[in-house]
Amino acid sequence: MAAEFVVLTAETFAPHVGASFQVEGGRHVLSLSRVELFQSEPGHGRPDFQPFVLIFSGPPGDVLAEGVHTMKVDDGTAYDLYLIPIHTPEPGRQDYQALFN
Repeated sequence: MAAEFVVLTAETFAPHVGASFQVEGGRHVLSLSRVELFQSEPGHGRPDFQPFVLIFSGPPGDVLAEGVHTMKVDDGTAYDLYLIPIHTPEPGRQDYQALFN
């Protein structure tokens, strides 16, 4: 039986801001710092979808590799997200983004 496809939106993740996400099969735990909405370029994308980005924070030094990771919230909900480590000017943490456009 095929899994049901669910469209993820900024509203899907808004309740999880500040929550910890365990990277399945790994040692990393990241916190969802914020959900940012942005406008797509005119003529691109779907008019019924608002592009957004998730910003996660984790400890510095032990950088999680770019790629698809299954991220589990404390309530057991899991999401497969393509995470990219991003430049983090603030000391003491490493940020990651997952872009939905």
